[in-house]
Amino acid sequence: QLQVVESGGGLGVPGGSLRLSCAASGATLADYAIGWFRQSPGKEREAVSCISRSGVIENYADSVKGRFTTSRDNAKNTVHLHMNNLKVEDTAVYYCAADEFEFSCSLLPAAYESWGQGTQVTVSA
Repeated sequence: QLQVVESGGGLGVPGGSLRLSCAASGATLADYAIGWFRQSPGKEREAVSCISRSGVIENYADSVKGRFTTSRDNAKNTVHLHMNNLKVEDTAVYYCAADEFEFSCSLLPAAYESWGQGTQVTVSA
């Protein structure tokens, strides 16, 4: 059973950068597409990005397109979310999630089976 754990959250400044990591254990990460999601207090969980098993396909929410990128190192069982040009509204708990999509990935939270516990990202001047 695949388990995923997020790390790398913390305090960022507007216009700055942070990198989140999603580390997998219990199974081979290369067999899973990974999604990144975030949730702010009082709001529903929303999609950030996703990356397919091979890394060929990446999808992004409009709110982060052009600022965030996703990469994966299957040999290290790790996926990264590179967050650039941070905005205050990026403040949220960020989650990674895994599912066995064969060819692509989904930005729908309900499509994912395995979730991490989340890591807090706070963007403030």
